[in-house]
Amino acid sequence: MIARRSQVPAASVILLAAAAAIWFMPFLWMLVASLRPDAAGGADIASLWPSPRSGFGNFTEAWSSGSFPLWYLNTMLLCAGVLAVQLVTVTLAGYAFARLDFPGRQAIFYLFLLQLMLVPPVLMVPNLVTLAWLGLYDTLVGVMAPYFASAFGVFLMRQTFRTIPRDFEEAALVDGASRLQILWRVLVPLARPGLVAFSIVSVAAHWNEFLWPLLAVSSPSNQVLTVGLASFTMGAESASQWGLIAAGTALVAAPLLAAFVLFQRRFVSSFVFTGIK
Repeated sequence: MIARRSQVPAASVILLAAAAAIWFMPFLWMLVASLRPDAAGGADIASLWPSPRSGFGNFTEAWSSGSFPLWYLNTMLLCAGVLAVQLVTVTLAGYAFARLDFPGRQAIFYLFLLQLMLVPPVLMVPNLVTLAWLGLYDTLVGVMAPYFASAFGVFLMRQTFRTIPRDFEEAALVDGASRLQILWRVLVPLARPGLVAFSIVSVAAHWNEFLWPLLAVSSPSNQVLTVGLASFTMGAESASQWGLIAAGTALVAAPLLAAFVLFQRRFVSSFVFTGIK
């Protein structure tokens, strides 16, 4: 017999569609305003209808007015540097908590997870003092340093490794492989979906990070996109150039939106693989 597909209630569909529309509304306004040549006053500011004279002039002016190439470069270096170190630290820690037996493993793991409950601004002053002591203030490395370890990443990789049967490890041990060889040659390839999911979360979080880069950097040459956009919009806002502000915001958000559209299925399937619900 052919199994019948379960029907989604109409009320659920309507509620989901309404939530999606509310979520999408700011992006629609941003797109329309960025294409409108004179969205500086009157009802045009809040209008969601494109102007007959819509064009890409705001994008051209925003790109030439701000240091977007430099901001993009600094942001990509920040995200890539943090992710490269995080992939090593969360993999090693996640494997240790998932597979190794040592005294106080559960207690240490729970203490490690307490980091998830800390509000990030609480640690910013101690982190700034530490950066100044290390001589890393106003450097991209200094911005990266507090994020080299991730409690969420450790938890995610622990869950990922726990879903992998121990038979693979036992077979490798019989063949004479060491712990590190088992980890990098056997478990890491099998845990790739979890690593992909964490990579997406990490890049998205640090691409949008604002407060910490604002405090840890003082030179314009080390500014990232979010901090640069803030200085850019302050100048445009003084002249009420809303189309220019919307275009600058779109330039910052566009790479993440494109990545989400391209990799949304991989993102969802990766979290399903890790057992996170």
